[in-house]
Amino acid sequence: MALDRAQLALLQDGRQSAAAFAIGRGVARLLRTHGLAAVSEVSLANGRRADIAAVADSGEIWIVEIKSSIEDFRADQKWPEYRDYCDRLFFAVAPTFPSEILPADTGLMIADRYGGEIVRAAPEHKLAGARRKAMTLRLVHTAAFRLQCAIDPDFSLEP
Repeated sequence: MALDRAQLALLQDGRQSAAAFAIGRGVARLLRTHGLAAVSEVSLANGRRADIAAVADSGEIWIVEIKSSIEDFRADQKWPEYRDYCDRLFFAVAPTFPSEILPADTGLMIADRYGGEIVRAAPEHKLAGARRKAMTLRLVHTAAFRLQCAIDPDFSLEP
């Protein structure tokens, strides 16, 4: 299914750089090959926003924090707060990013707009059942509302 410009605008909403958008596209493709359904720019209950949150058929939830530059990584130190909302936390960077500066206690994905690979598995820290249910519902609602906006431009995210 081809998307028109209005639909693409919904997907690339200006909150991320072109480099981050390209990495995110590759990450979404990678996650799909691992059986996860990805949703970008997901608001969390703590007021933060995950770059990508994904859910597997098993219910396992991954969060991927995209870093498009060294400056982006150094300026943003809120990423530890994402651990409370996922079973596994990853960083995703472009192939040229100096990945040795990223925390060793997170997973690592290398991606570009065409795809990516997991180069370091993320340690598992299981979510409690209530948090898993809340995150799963948040992902479903976010994805469903965005799909409805793509189908019906007059659909409002505000009730």
